[in-house]
Amino acid sequence: MASSDRRVVLTGLGVLSSIGTGVDEFVAGLRAGRSGAKPITGFDTVGFEHSTGCGLGEFDTEEWIRDLPVGSLGPASRFSVSAARMAVQDAGLDLDVLRGQPGLISIGTTDGESRDLDELVETELADGSAAMDPRVAARLRAGRLSSAVALELGLSDVEAVTIPTACAAGNYAIGYGYDAVRSGDVDFALCGGADAMCRKTFAGFYRLGTIAPDCCRPFDIERKGILTGEGAGVLVLESLDSALARGARIYAEVLGYGLNCDAYHQVAPDRSSVARVMALALENAKVKPHEVDLISAHGTGTKANDVTESQAIREIYGDRPPRAVSVKSMLGHTMGAASALAAIACALAITHRFIPPTINHNRTDPECRIDCVPNHAVEADLRIVQNNGLGFGGNNAVAVLGRYEESV
Repeated sequence: MASSDRRVVLTGLGVLSSIGTGVDEFVAGLRAGRSGAKPITGFDTVGFEHSTGCGLGEFDTEEWIRDLPVGSLGPASRFSVSAARMAVQDAGLDLDVLRGQPGLISIGTTDGESRDLDELVETELADGSAAMDPRVAARLRAGRLSSAVALELGLSDVEAVTIPTACAAGNYAIGYGYDAVRSGDVDFALCGGADAMCRKTFAGFYRLGTIAPDCCRPFDIERKGILTGEGAGVLVLESLDSALARGARIYAEVLGYGLNCDAYHQVAPDRSSVARVMALALENAKVKPHEVDLISAHGTGTKANDVTESQAIREIYGDRPPRAVSVKSMLGHTMGAASALAAIACALAITHRFIPPTINHNRTDPECRIDCVPNHAVEADLRIVQNNGLGFGGNNAVAVLGRYEESV
């Protein structure tokens, strides 16, 4: 088989989310329809009428960050590094072996280290620029979300990139890793996304009127918007030959992906563009619409997104689309981590043969016209799953995952 045709599989998953840390907790949370919604504690919410979010709560970073000083990393970098080490451990990879192989680290983000930036701006306004902590200032570069992974794991023969395509960034990172492994340019890729909740983004969405007061209700007639969330998802991608040679567990196969940017509007999605990126992903994956068993929708819970995305789904899939769920109903909107965490949810759904629910659901908006699997997970024999990621400025990315089968 030519190197450009190498099959690419997922063999390790690292998860930090408001409904569970690690694969076992995360899959249990998805099955149970657990909600991560709770009062925001990561920043001062005085002055906001409501301030519910999906934060991580207490998390022991020192369990996963062992070589870098934890204080040298901003919160988003701590998340990405922890999830990366978790994914490598889950994949059963020997770091000494990995260090001798060419690799890729691609991490997507929306905000980078904006929580640290919030702190610095607050200090400057209160006490002047001289009072700003230089150690915090040194943590600001978004590139550290990926480079810190390389430093922590001792990986020197790697390309480390941070991809800032907002809410679609996780899928972008997975697509980048898929191409690199499939072409033979690298032996492995650590791909995903990370973001920490920050006041800047919460206040921005609040000002737009798109923050829900209590919970996120995607596709529901009474939906009122998003809940901001945080976390990280990192996936280990390697060639099928590599995985089989070392007897690795295979969660799923990456079949393909699609990207586009319509530049239609800063925050409003464009129906034709969303339909187009789904068509591109299916074409790249060599999958027909009728073969898709489930769509992990972007499903933010805003009025505009849910109707637009639902209509785009029906444009591609016709009057009998596959079920389309939103894990944001549980996790909140984790920004640059969103489509990475959703991709992990897709891989686990394929592995464990179930469909996670869309929780907080009472009645589907007639304009949406999809089966969003309300409130309770269902058992399902899934073969192919599509994962949607729609970002600010019309940056859209869709990944297609499949159950690993010996021949295709």
